[in-house]
Amino acid sequence: MKQIEQDKLQKLLQIIGPYPSTSVVHFSDDGLELSEAIYGYCHAKSYHYQVNAVEKGFCEALQGRFEGREGIRIIDFSLNRPKYMIQGKSYEFLIVTMDLREEQRDDFLRKAHEIIRNSGNILLFVPHGSNEEHYRWEKLLEENYYVATNTIDDLFEHYDLIISKKMHGWGDR
Repeated sequence: MKQIEQDKLQKLLQIIGPYPSTSVVHFSDDGLELSEAIYGYCHAKSYHYQVNAVEKGFCEALQGRFEGREGIRIIDFSLNRPKYMIQGKSYEFLIVTMDLREEQRDDFLRKAHEIIRNSGNILLFVPHGSNEEHYRWEKLLEENYYVATNTIDDLFEHYDLIISKKMHGWGDR
């Protein structure tokens, strides 16, 4: 993952409201500095932060970096598992900074839907791309019962941000 500007990331993280017991889950395959920044923000606000590391080497690097720290949980996570729900835990914010191949996206969004709380948000970091790429994401999000999708394409140098919301009572999931 290319470097994400820390000052702009801090601005983005302010969308996480000042509510107690907020939970954030982060699906990632790389980016210790990004995980450190999100952890710092969550820890300062007493939020729960979980990293679902989808690459073994990255998981080990995270475990070394965060050893002994409170307020973070690191999971060696396989995207191939049948469900993403772990111990009935759901999250207000789901952040995705890993590279999702096109053939993985539908399955990922379907499984991720069940771990996002009603009215929770999914934030997808995608490499700067064409409008066509954004439309494909928007269509997949809509098909998987995410609504109010917006794209921010001028915040980060290397990434566009696609934000969408899970709405209560939408779909059959």
